[in-house]
Amino acid sequence: MAEPHGTGAASDTSNDLAGENLSPEEKNVRRLQARIVKAIQEGRMGKARALQHLLTHSHSGKVMAVERVTSNAGKKTPGVDGET
Repeated sequence: MAEPHGTGAASDTSNDLAGENLSPEEKNVRRLQARIVKAIQEGRMGKARALQHLLTHSHSGKVMAVERVTSNAGKKTPGVDGET
């Protein structure tokens, strides 16, 4: 098990909702998030920024974002344009 750090995602995946089945999109997003955390911990801000760009523009990242928004109460609230 990794030593605790002040910030970032846990590198220990044994605490992931016991035996949860992840979709390929979720696996890809989690892998990219872990790489971002590692780059930040190593002080490689340029690499972290590049990985953040990759995550936000990837198909997997977009699928996960849409899923998160449409699966919570926020889907019924109007956006900046006033329409739901």
